[in-house]
Amino acid sequence: MTAPRVPSDLTPEPTGAARRRGPLRAGERVQLTDPKGRLHTVELTPGGEFHTHRGNFGHDDLIGQPEGTVVTNSGGVTYLALRPLLSDYVLSMPRGAAVVYPKDAAQVVAMADIYPGARVVEAGVGSGALSMSLLRAVGDSGYLHSVELRPEFADIARANVETFFGGSHPAWRLSTGDLVDVLPVAEEPGSVDRVVLDMLAPWLCLPAAAGALAPGGVLIAYVATATQLSRLAEDLRADGRFTEPSAWESMVRGWHLEGLAVRPQHRMVGHTGFLLTTRRMADGVAAPQRRRRPAKASSTGEDHWAETDFSADAVGERPVSDKKVRRVRRDVTRSAELAEHELGGNNVTISEDNSPKATGAGDAGTDRDPGDGRNARTQTGTPDLRVGQSDAAPPG
Repeated sequence: MTAPRVPSDLTPEPTGAARRRGPLRAGERVQLTDPKGRLHTVELTPGGEFHTHRGNFGHDDLIGQPEGTVVTNSGGVTYLALRPLLSDYVLSMPRGAAVVYPKDAAQVVAMADIYPGARVVEAGVGSGALSMSLLRAVGDSGYLHSVELRPEFADIARANVETFFGGSHPAWRLSTGDLVDVLPVAEEPGSVDRVVLDMLAPWLCLPAAAGALAPGGVLIAYVATATQLSRLAEDLRADGRFTEPSAWESMVRGWHLEGLAVRPQHRMVGHTGFLLTTRRMADGVAAPQRRRRPAKASSTGEDHWAETDFSADAVGERPVSDKKVRRVRRDVTRSAELAEHELGGNNVTISEDNSPKATGAGDAGTDRDPGDGRNARTQTGTPDLRVGQSDAAPPG
């Protein structure tokens, strides 16, 4: 029987692990829960204060205290202070684009079999929510290449990830551009284990994904509508280099727990999107045809997708104003720089030309546009998008 390996002092800690332990520190985000279960996320600053209409308390009351501390404000209201979990952080962090919900991110990691050391390509970074789950799964020894079409979203995602991990992650490479153009140049054919697509038209990236994936590699896509799901499945079958796709959605319903009143909550996190998985066939091997009885209208002999509009408006994606993006990019960049400053040391980031660049503790790795507009964080802290646990509505 082999004895379990005991970590030595020489074994480096995984990136971000040190930020999850020890007393609460200045520059950290802390989740406060009031007696009604309402959640507030604040960034601790020396001399700062948290205000509500029912009183206030100083951030210094929490700095240096262990997690699980209860603090009482000037009005006698108590707050439980804990570090936010990853699932809490992604729902309360600054965002430009909509985030992948924790329930879907967890299934991406599990159903795509994202393992430590895997080489993963992600397209459609958004605000970086899914990137954090993927980085945790591949670990420091793995590799995640995230490709984002819009530079302003890439800046927001970079700052959110660096804030959460306390600096740049050694396994992460962030590029700006179209996956169709970036992937063939950046990755050798057959060198990628997993491809994750979160975009309006993932079928346009199938040739690039098939070229980069190793035989047996997994492609997983996240789409919002049934028409996108149908188009993607048909194009995967027509491509011929992938196995029969499998698709599903998940819905999460909480339960009310109080004495003998144990029942489902009235509201739930319902449809957020569809997930589809398929695997890369070996070169020159045709995927076996799935035998099924076709429906009468399953094929018309025509390209019924030719006139279909898959624009953001057509699929119901809410537009994000440029003003909001500039404000969020500025604020989250400041948070990331503060997080790096608190930990100290030098970091290496990947610039827009995909070349490594050494940066100091006060430099987040790229020259960022500070933007304009108002500061989103006030003395009341950053309000969490969620509410309490009793019959609560999910974040919008």
